[in-house]
Amino acid sequence: MRTIVLIAGLVLLLIFAVLNFGSLMALQPMNLGFIQYVTAPIGLIMLLTAIFAALLFYFWAGISNLRAQADTAKLLRDMETLRVSLDSQEGSRFAELRSHLDTRMNALGTGETSSELRAVNARIDGLQQDMNLQLAQLDDYLKTKLGDAPATQARLGEVRLDKKL
Repeated sequence: MRTIVLIAGLVLLLIFAVLNFGSLMALQPMNLGFIQYVTAPIGLIMLLTAIFAALLFYFWAGISNLRAQADTAKLLRDMETLRVSLDSQEGSRFAELRSHLDTRMNALGTGETSSELRAVNARIDGLQQDMNLQLAQLDDYLKTKLGDAPATQARLGEVRLDKKL
């Protein structure tokens, strides 16, 4: 697209130069600030300056585009390297997990972990006995507190739990 615009602009400048060749070649006094020319074709100088600026910006834009493409390619290479590294790390983690699971499954199959299983079952049984004991104690406590109330107070609905009667 840039090339088409550059070519179209240069063709338009060439057509302009051909149609106005006499005016472009007219000699005029020219002052550059530190040097003064008596006669010079100012139109031709301006035309050549415009062509040079157009070509300069065209090549500058091309170089900028090439730099952007190089940066993109470098970034894509870095991302691909990172992806490969992460894939290999993930693969090694899966292999490690698979080997660990295989050893655990083999241990379960051969019964090597039965001592661990017995220890866990014993711990669960101990906790269950402790819980039953605590519930029985709480039940006895509530029965003694509620069961010792006189029948007259129970009929009246005055059951006091905070004081012994």
